[in-house]
Amino acid sequence: MQFLRKITALVAGIALAACGTAQVPVTQAPAQVSATEPFAIAANPLATQAGLNVLKRGGSAVDAAIAIQAMLSLVEPQSSGIGGGAFMTYFDAKTGKITVYDGREVAPAQAVSTMFLDASGKPLPFNTAVVSGRATGVPGAVKMLGLAHDEHGKLPWSTLFGDAERAADEGFIVSPRLERMIHADYAENHAPDVIAYFSKPGGGLLNAGDRLVNKPYAEFLRRLAAQGSSALYTGSTAAKIIARTHAAPLAGSMTMADLANYKPIKRDPVCGRYRAYTLCAPPPPASGVGLIELMQILANTDIASRGPKDPQAWYLFAEASRLMYADRDKYVGDPAFVRVPTAGLIDPAYARQRASLIGPVAGPPPSAGVPAGATVAAIDNTLEPTGTSHLIVRDADGNVVCMTTTVESIFGTGRMVDGFFLNNQLTDFSFSPTDDQGRPVANAVAAGKRPRSSMTPAILLTPDGKFAGAYGSAGGNAIIAYVAKNLVASIDWNEPMPTALAEPNLVARGPNLQGEVTVFSPQVLEGLRQRGIDLRPGQGEDSGVTAVLIRNGRIDGAADPRREGVVLTLPR
Repeated sequence: MQFLRKITALVAGIALAACGTAQVPVTQAPAQVSATEPFAIAANPLATQAGLNVLKRGGSAVDAAIAIQAMLSLVEPQSSGIGGGAFMTYFDAKTGKITVYDGREVAPAQAVSTMFLDASGKPLPFNTAVVSGRATGVPGAVKMLGLAHDEHGKLPWSTLFGDAERAADEGFIVSPRLERMIHADYAENHAPDVIAYFSKPGGGLLNAGDRLVNKPYAEFLRRLAAQGSSALYTGSTAAKIIARTHAAPLAGSMTMADLANYKPIKRDPVCGRYRAYTLCAPPPPASGVGLIELMQILANTDIASRGPKDPQAWYLFAEASRLMYADRDKYVGDPAFVRVPTAGLIDPAYARQRASLIGPVAGPPPSAGVPAGATVAAIDNTLEPTGTSHLIVRDADGNVVCMTTTVESIFGTGRMVDGFFLNNQLTDFSFSPTDDQGRPVANAVAAGKRPRSSMTPAILLTPDGKFAGAYGSAGGNAIIAYVAKNLVASIDWNEPMPTALAEPNLVARGPNLQGEVTVFSPQVLEGLRQRGIDLRPGQGEDSGVTAVLIRNGRIDGAADPRREGVVLTLPR
């Protein structure tokens, strides 16, 4: 175990050193532990440690996830927080059942389909909408975690926030990644609350190594611990949320009733086959259906017999991705409002049909297919920014939490309440409710509707229903591609998980062909160009994958080297 902790420290050091550089490290030692050991993986070491501390006290995976989320809201506020939403995929070791807890934000009861259109009926500029009061959806993460804790918690709710509360009270050291986000130039960086929070007393913005104290957040956590989730959804904090979302510019319509009436949803996962495994992930409005479709398209190619140095492998990945995104973008929305052809999209016969469209050279962006159950719908091009985080926890009983959590883009709307940022999740809706031909967009705004999400926390099962692995990522609409790449690299190419996660990212969606061009070899880039794929650098945050896979009775786990995450285990 001492060896593992040394490896964990080495991986963390490499990741920290990599912040702000283009090159992704590819030499990481695998953090492999016994398949029976509890573990936690999160995108920040303080958050991972908070989760492990809960496991040490005999807490469940859900207990640990709550502690991790509370800490992430403090130390990684650019990515997730208690003012945002989340999807949790939960594996019950005793029953073998997988349950999805949907903590996605919802549009207020007074939201209208044209709320992101200007006076002339044209979509608002994204940088205008993203910091507006209209952008914030009713946050869902806290109530979702409360529901999961009611059903799977072992320790009292009131005992799960101590680490985050102390770190907020005493201060924590700003990391290189947080420094990079503080000094970025997104619209949110110019929001008054962001500037005030990250400014030094003597002037200027905080840098890595500075200590950041957040007394209001510590006080809120004390109330959250004592009162439960109602501390956020009623009372003084709820009133402050309403006040901040009703402030200019572009005041929102959220009410105290919207907050009080929010309800998380338990859903059955959407599942499909990939190689020897059953792959399960959240159904719509999340994008598990897209991940499963993509993996089944790839299963109809020879990508597994190739490898990361073969440009044909990456070409197949790009073309399969474009086919999947065409379908996902057209059909996926909140199933309470639109009919999503989920079964048709993951039908193996449909995947074979889509795979047959991959030719020797890339052509124009592919059109959506017509899976069984499809209805007339317009395609939309929702931007889906990338302020998100992913965590995985397994407890001593073998239960697993695989959870993706977000405030949407960097620092959400940039509006802060009681020490945490409010999400801008409603910008995940299509700004236009119809296309140029007047056809309705599946992901249009509606009162009480959940916006489409690219989040896809996925769990793998063996043929006999045992836990086999878990994958998830940050990255906005690129999440599906990030998770799929790592499934291919770790399963098809049999790479150790740290190596798989360090493979370059490629995201192909419609006409946008993006990738880590400084990490791909010149030979691969040229091979892709010969096949009609001319990669360009992407925009926004990089991937933030955490993943584990059981190999020969041991867990091979890793956190994305592009961030600051670590793997920590609890010796049995």
